[in-house]
Amino acid sequence: MRKLRNHLIGVQQGSHVMFSDFEDGGEMWTGRGPREARVRIAYDEPFKTIPVILTALAMFDIDERTNQRADLTHGNVTEEAFDMIFRTWGDTRVARIRADWTAIGEVRADDEWDV
Repeated sequence: MRKLRNHLIGVQQGSHVMFSDFEDGGEMWTGRGPREARVRIAYDEPFKTIPVILTALAMFDIDERTNQRADLTHGNVTEEAFDMIFRTWGDTRVARIRADWTAIGEVRADDEWDV
């Protein structure tokens, strides 16, 4: 369990098109085997401590003629940003992905300063 030191909790949300590979013949659309797309997401305001991140597929466009394999996760989480990571493998052809995210964590009070 994560325990926060004060009652000031911040929530930031966003949505990001991670790639649109069908338009330009990108690797997610034309490639085979393990593939990964990684996007760095910066928060509008930094958190006081490392926040909890939730990610979800908001839109996906995957070729119906192949198996639909998808893994959406996150990594490299800091107080300022995190990496959103999409992976696929095998013969899956992914045209585009949009992912939503939510960051929840401790924030500084307006009168709290670093000295």
